[in-house]
Amino acid sequence: VHLVESGGGLVQPGGSLRLSCAASGTIDRINTMGWYRQAPGKERELVAYASRTGSTVYADSAKGRFIISGDNAKNTVSLQMNSLKPEDTAIYYCNAVILQQNFWGQGTQVTVTS
Repeated sequence: VHLVESGGGLVQPGGSLRLSCAASGTIDRINTMGWYRQAPGKERELVAYASRTGSTVYADSAKGRFIISGDNAKNTVSLQMNSLKPEDTAIYYCNAVILQQNFWGQGTQVTVTS
């Protein structure tokens, strides 16, 4: 299973970015797809995920600003990030849980700076 992310970049505070992730390979059943992030010197943390049933979970830092959406048929997940703050700067990793196994993308850099 391969996860390929796209959409990172440099943005000013208050701006928006949209991250996308596509899973490919031999995929039996994806239970959840989501996003984690890791800032320099910090541990990787959950941003948001969407389950196969359509439910979503957000970190407190993402609530009200980020929107996650998944497409079960296409094995994709997107993260719309609005009102970005400098503290959102991190490498964002796509994650998929398939039959209780975790799969990760290579990461995409998001930098929020004026």
